[in-house]
Parts: sequence; structure tokens; C-alpha cells
Amino acid sequence: MLKSVVRAVGAAVRLSTATTSTARALPLSCPTLRSPSTVTIRPFTRSLWMLNNNGALSGYRPKLFSSKVSNPSVSCGCGGLHTEGDKAFGEFLFDEIKEEKKIQKSKTLPKMSGGWELEMNGTEAKLTRSVAGEKVTVTFNVNNSIPPNFEEEVEQGQQKSAEEEPEIVSTPNFVVEVTKQAAKHSLVFDCHFPEDEMSHGEGEEESDIFAIREVSFQPEGDADWKETSYTLNTDSLDWALYDHLMDFLADRGVDNTFADELMELSTAVEHQEYIKFLEDLQGFVKCN
Repeated sequence: MLKSVVRAVGAAVRLSTATTSTARALPLSCPTLRSPSTVTIRPFTRSLWMLNNNGALSGYRPKLFSSKVSNPSVSCGCGGLHTEGDKAFGEFLFDEIKEEKKIQKSKTLPKMSGGWELEMNGTEAKLTRSVAGEKVTVTFNVNNSIPPNFEEEVEQGQQKSAEEEPEIVSTPNFVVEVTKQAAKHSLVFDCHFPEDEMSHGEGEEESDIFAIREVSFQPEGDADWKETSYTLNTDSLDWALYDHLMDFLADRGVDNTFADELMELSTAVEHQEYIKFLEDLQGFVKCN
């Protein structure tokens, strides 16, 4: 009963903070902010312009174009344009890659408990498992899964220590697809990590760290969400029905433990992809 009350309060919070979505695709990849408790995290070392200026939301942009034009050098024979700025950019990327690899916990991805099989396709991950004749598929994309840094700007002349730096955790939206052998359609859940999830107080029953945003029946294996299929939005849903939907997922292995492990996996995947992007960028900038 206590779990139902907790979820009822969570549903009320979701109703007050609901936002409207105009287009959907499986999987969704826009992140929401949260403060994870048990997931493995890594230090925030990214020195690209977002660190001290809160990214795009601050209105700040680095000075990409200098009014002083330097004379390019094209003597390398590759036919590309190479400037002193490119050289400095390449040196910066070299140091950035070195620092990111230094804090990388492992080159192998963490494994999910519960018999989930992982399949990677670039930034998209697919987890599958079979439960008594049912197939459960969870897909997520690490693109845009890092919440922006809303830390207050450090006063001029002060510097943050390594311990004070914000930590990077990937919190992607994820889609759960449950398929039965005799059914023509799959039951699909659009899930996310809400910013305002309830804290786990001492002596209180553990609350859900993820939430269901929408539920719909969709053709099995379709990549796009069919807008012609009825979609149940949980913002105004009766809490008892929502409670049963959450229990339905938990019975199939999608619970708080799964959500914690998914964040750990997503964080590792995102970090790998970030390092790979920096390496590709370095190779593109410098003369090979």
C-alpha cells in the first residue's frame, strides 16, 4: 500500500511538471535531469566550452572565428587547409583525449544482470531477454543523454578542486517493448528518468527512480512510433493503473536495479563514444 501512495504522489508531481511532445521515435533520446544515488559515475573533466558556461543555455559561445586571419599552410601535400589555429586545436584535442582516457574506468562495457543480451549500433543500445515465452526489448540512445551543467559559476580568481567538479551521468530516455508469441502487436512503454524523483528516506519504501511517460500498442519491431495508434499518457492517469503498469515492468526485469545498471551502462557507452569522437575530430583537424 505504501508503494502505491509513493507512486500516487509521484504521479501528481509528474502532472504538475508535464510537457507536451509533438513527435516521437523509438528510442527517444532527449535527456532529463536527475541525481542518481547508486550508479557508477565519472568525474566531469570536459573542458570544452560547456564546463564553466552552462553550455548552450548560458548564451555564451566560444570565439570560433578570429578577426585576425592567419596565412594558411598547404605544403603538406594532402590538399587540405592547415593553419596555426588548426595546430593549436590538434594539441588541445591531444591533451583532452589523454585526460579522458585517464579517467576511463574500463574499455569494456559493464554487464547487465538478469540475463540481458546487449547489442550495440553506434550510439544506440538494445537489451533483450526472454521471460516465459515473452520477449522484452529495451532500447536507448546515448546522444543528448548528459544533462547540462547548471552549477553556479565560480567567482573570479577561484578554481574548483577535482572533488568539487560536477560528475557526468548519462540518463537516457528508454523504450521497453514487450512481445507475446500469439500477439499481433507489442506493448511499448516510453520511460525516462525524471528530474523530480522522490528521495529514498530512511524507513520509507524505496521509490521508483524511473517513470513511464507513455504506453501504446505498436507493430512488433517497428522503429517509428505510429501516431495512428492510441497512446496512453500517464500525466493524468489514475494512480492505481499506473501502479499496475510499473509492476508489469518489474515482473519482467525492468525495475530500479535494472534502471541503475542501465545508467551505468549508458554512462560507459557515452564516454566511449565521446572519446572516439575526439579522436576522429583530432584526425580530421591534423595533417595525416
